[in-house]
Amino acid sequence: MNKEKILLELDFKAVRSSGAGGQNVNKVSSKVVLSFDLENSLSLSDEEKEMLKQKLSSKLTQNNVLILNCDEDRSQLKNKAIVIKRFLTIIEKGLHKPKIRRPTKATRASKEKRLNAKKVMSKLKQNRKRPEF
Repeated sequence: MNKEKILLELDFKAVRSSGAGGQNVNKVSSKVVLSFDLENSLSLSDEEKEMLKQKLSSKLTQNNVLILNCDEDRSQLKNKAIVIKRFLTIIEKGLHKPKIRRPTKATRASKEKRLNAKKVMSKLKQNRKRPEF
């Protein structure tokens, strides 16, 4: 995955934020909407695209477009930086391959330790019984 190539494929749109803020909300377009077309991306291989489609299926539109919004700050530049950072973390997590688990057997020492603990507990419980005369 080449971050520089992917960043060139991003589309940004500045939109007016919703919510409180008075006149500033009505005048300034500080909300940033990022869209990334996964299907037509040239910087990702077909294998990477399939992985992202599976892992990000809930975040993709029907046309396989990832859309992210950010209106946390009053500055458009800061919102753009935040949304780019968020986008890169989502893509990195989507492309992460989990480590393959190799099953292992219990060691002889651990088996013996478990059996000894069972014997100790058994003797302790035997000693709780009422003695026979």
